[in-house]
Amino acid sequence: MQSANHQSRRAFLRHSGGLATASAILGLSGTQSGAADATASTDQSRQHITAVTDSHYYLSDVRLEEGFEHEGEVVVGTRTGIHTLEIQDGRIKAVHDAGAALDAALPRYKAQGKLLLPAFRDMHIHLDKTFYGGPWQAPLPRQGKTIMDMIAREEVLLPKLLPTSQTRAEKLIDLLLSQGSSIARSHCNIDPVSGLKSLEHLQLALANYRDSFECEIVAFPQHGLLHSKVDGLMREAMSMGVHYVGGLDPTNVDGAMEASLDAMFQIAIDHNKGVDIHIHEANPAGVAALNYMIATIEKTPALRNRLTLSHAFALSTLRPEELNEMAGRMATQGVTVVSTVPIGQRTMPLPQLRARGVKIMTGTDSVIDHWSPFGSGDMLEKANLCAQLYGGSDEFRLSRALAIATGDVLPLSDDGNVAWPKTGDTAEFVLVDASCSAEAVARRAPRRATFHKGRLVYGAVERA
Repeated sequence: MQSANHQSRRAFLRHSGGLATASAILGLSGTQSGAADATASTDQSRQHITAVTDSHYYLSDVRLEEGFEHEGEVVVGTRTGIHTLEIQDGRIKAVHDAGAALDAALPRYKAQGKLLLPAFRDMHIHLDKTFYGGPWQAPLPRQGKTIMDMIAREEVLLPKLLPTSQTRAEKLIDLLLSQGSSIARSHCNIDPVSGLKSLEHLQLALANYRDSFECEIVAFPQHGLLHSKVDGLMREAMSMGVHYVGGLDPTNVDGAMEASLDAMFQIAIDHNKGVDIHIHEANPAGVAALNYMIATIEKTPALRNRLTLSHAFALSTLRPEELNEMAGRMATQGVTVVSTVPIGQRTMPLPQLRARGVKIMTGTDSVIDHWSPFGSGDMLEKANLCAQLYGGSDEFRLSRALAIATGDVLPLSDDGNVAWPKTGDTAEFVLVDASCSAEAVARRAPRRATFHKGRLVYGAVERA
């Protein structure tokens, strides 16, 4: 995939006039409309194409990373080149050099020299209960409020949100697509107030985006699996196509750690599902819950590689030797951690976990709801936070920080060899205004187009 038409990051900046600006702040309504439009539309003056649905086509003028530049042992830049992707039936059929002979009969679109990055993955979000897409509404004060107080608030709020929950979920999906995320995992409330209605509305929204957005669903007992007595509803949700069994703070909410976790795991075993549990507890009870879950998997082979710990704040309280021991057990059992990369008092030990082989993912969590008003839906923001928190200000570490946003898919391997895209890869990617992934992370580069399984689902490209 090497090309004579390659260009260093510094040369790119000289010719383009400087760094790309940071991404603009998105509003609450309508700015992402048309992301899932099924028909092609064009601006006749500029021939901008806002939907690509061809089964076989070329995407030319694509900027791909080709290797690292070094000064001695130090990575000081990223070499890129212009290429053409040949896409067929939702996959990358070939990666051609810029000057390669192309089949004139195939449709051809131009990426205008934008950098190609792997599609982003928002692996912890709540699409089913959001204020997004409606008028501005800040959360009520949380000072002095327990999680049970917040649950009580939600019991009042949910009936008001349900009538518009499908529409709001669709607007939130549009936001994710505009930020380059076409793959997600959404937690969905299963509780006595909404019953299965939140799930039904979310599934209707996802059905409308089946060709442009891929989403796993976690049945989430937000009001406590035991506390709200929803074992039956959870099992019914499993039969409706849910992918994961959820859980929540077994001591603080359910008041019975072992019984709560046993009930969660039993549903998963009975229905052959994975588990994704919200575990916020950072006190000794949180550590005890982590140990209990890992021990359960160690003696239950059916659960191996099927547990996700969302948040897992208790990991931040462990001494280095304790963390090292627990992380080793987690890696052996295939336990994944999904972190929103919190800032402030509780910095998660993500590099230490990754160094021990624990898979790390990230997600938005809340986007403008009664828990938080700060969610942006931007996975590059999460990569940027990782770089800032964990000392990733140089070219190499900035490029590695992208991994948390893409499910560990990176254009270059650690030794600088091309790792993506390659023939046979699913055509899921985003075009950004940046010279390389390091710049994209550092500057949170604007997203110009999002492709999902070969389809343009947000933004625009040019007709060649």
